[in-house]
Amino acid sequence: MSDAELPTDAPTLVYPCGEPPPPGGLKEVAPGVLWLRMPLPFTLKHINLYLIEDEGEAGPGWAVVDTGTQTPEVLAAWRTLLAPEGPLAGRPVTRVIATHMHPDHMGMAGWLTRKYEARLWITREEYLMCRTLAADTGREAPEDAIRFYQRCGWPEESLDVYRARFGGFGKYMHALPDSYRRLRDGEELAIGAHAWRVVVGRGHSPEHACLVSEGLKVMISGDQVLPRISSNVSVFPTEPDGDPLGDWLESIAHLRATLPDDLLVLPAHGEPFRGLHARLDRLAHGHDRSLQRLRRALAEAPKRVVDLFVTMFARQIDLRGETLGLATGETVAHLNYLRHRGELEVTVADGGAAWYRTRAAQ
Repeated sequence: MSDAELPTDAPTLVYPCGEPPPPGGLKEVAPGVLWLRMPLPFTLKHINLYLIEDEGEAGPGWAVVDTGTQTPEVLAAWRTLLAPEGPLAGRPVTRVIATHMHPDHMGMAGWLTRKYEARLWITREEYLMCRTLAADTGREAPEDAIRFYQRCGWPEESLDVYRARFGGFGKYMHALPDSYRRLRDGEELAIGAHAWRVVVGRGHSPEHACLVSEGLKVMISGDQVLPRISSNVSVFPTEPDGDPLGDWLESIAHLRATLPDDLLVLPAHGEPFRGLHARLDRLAHGHDRSLQRLRRALAEAPKRVVDLFVTMFARQIDLRGETLGLATGETVAHLNYLRHRGELEVTVADGGAAWYRTRAAQ
């Protein structure tokens, strides 16, 4: 989904921090808070990480919020930053805080925590899910997953590509720490000179942790709120009947109701911005438009998941491409949202594909 689908008269965001730092470079965006940008080996080419001045047992250091992927480029950048004469003044990592489990956020967590004997701070569901997915590395694709994608209408060639790529979650991740310090929603952390409150959101991942400092008027949002793109909200084969879109929309409403609008939002992708409430409104509106389009399409005739990509994304999706899984997961998330609210009927054909249609009026 893109903002091109949203009203042109929607309030615009303000980007007060100027140009982003170069890959591996730093920029101060609030007192004691540094913006660090790392390269990604994906379609999305960068991730923003944040460093907060902290006080560890051995003296001043840095709390690292998210870590980047395990790649030679990111490892080299971390070594340069943390060198005795490097940009971080030779101060050590005091703790590693992960907003959520995805490899671009967790990939270097194991390396950093082991190198500095630092703790990993993360919510329980994110840690456990990350360990579960990392354990799939090297496994064959399970039959449950094959049946899930057959149900979505994938042709055999797409299933073959999936089988070949399965188990790649751990490819960009250093071995996880064997223990962690649990983050809880509403908990207040003392990081350096300021207090930071944990605010949990759901939908993009199981228990995504944002950090909010009322004193600094700053929110580190991870992937929970992004300024220019909408985070993927997907159903996966492990929980085929899940309702992550319901969780996502509830989280948007909760953030809108409980957080002030004057926060400087530090996202994982894009640039720091102001205009939190306007952005949350636009995200909710975008999903509402997608649901409306699905309702209209399914009132015309029954359709499979793969038949609805143009309805959802206004373009065809390559059935052999890397985005097929994400497009499928997001489409199923919207269908499950409607199904859980009694709006759809589902019929499974002899070949295993599920056909969705609007439930007939009673």
